Amino acid sequence: MSAVGSRSGGPRPSGVRVWLLAMRLPTLTASVAPVVVGSALAMRDGRFALGPAGAALVGALALQAGANLANDRSDFRRGADTVHRLGPPRVTQQGWLTQREVAWGVVAAFAAATLMGVYLAAVAGWPVIAIGLTSMCAAVAYTGGPVPFGYRALGELFTFLFFGLVAVVGTYYVQAERVTGDVLAAAIPVGLTVTAILVVNNVRDIETDRAAGKRTLAVVLGRRRTRGLYVAMVGAAYVAVGALWLFGDFPWWTFLSWLSLPLAVAPVEAVVSRVDGPSLNGALRATARLHLVFALLLSVGLGVSERA
Repeated sequence: MSAVGSRSGGPRPSGVRVWLLAMRLPTLTASVAPVVVGSALAMRDGRFALGPAGAALVGALALQAGANLANDRSDFRRGADTVHRLGPPRVTQQGWLTQREVAWGVVAAFAAATLMGVYLAAVAGWPVIAIGLTSMCAAVAYTGGPVPFGYRALGELFTFLFFGLVAVVGTYYVQAERVTGDVLAAAIPVGLTVTAILVVNNVRDIETDRAAGKRTLAVVLGRRRTRGLYVAMVGAAYVAVGALWLFGDFPWWTFLSWLSLPLAVAPVEAVVSRVDGPSLNGALRATARLHLVFALLLSVGLGVSERA
């Protein structure tokens, strides 16, 4: 048991399980998807390199794990995570890990990301260092520091930029050592679907965030408009794939990503019509699954187009 003690009255999970809960294991697919797409683009252009691709994946997972841990600690310190939240348990709020333990977890995760960054910088040069340092600073500043932008309705913008554009483009860059317009364009639908995950999270937490003074975009827009934003983001991701084919140098194989459309039905229905925690937690998991499957199918389409 942590020094703080459990605030839920329930038993503390085992050592490994509590850290997996802290890192929010089901959401880590948000890091896998852009690396897969960036690597598929590198393969399409004949630039795929297994070592840098693998290091990019490990580094992305470590960065997201560190960001999730930092978010857990910061939200608890600011009073945003309380016993009234509808989402899955947070380890600091539950007393399963102390703030100090979580802080050391952040250090360990960022250290792992740094090791990957050192290797990637040796392969692809100084821009990798700039990307890594910016990503770590953004991860901490999301809910921590004097001006946390997750509390100023900027969380969705952060997610779109770093888990969409930067992740896809960075993965491609460490293999190809260049960036093209096609790569930026292909990152857009990935950014839209990953941002939709955060929108579900903020729709679910809108009442507790408002009470805690956490000014998310959902709090600013209200529940009805944020529901519309979610639907628009999911729909725009599929439209963006069509635009890749219509305006970019992409063949019709990219439409394989549209096979994921049936997976969008349940989370869209839940976000639009439900307000209870279990339903929206299910929609959160379903949106994360949609994001991953969408990206995998898009990557397969890119791989097929490379061989065609």
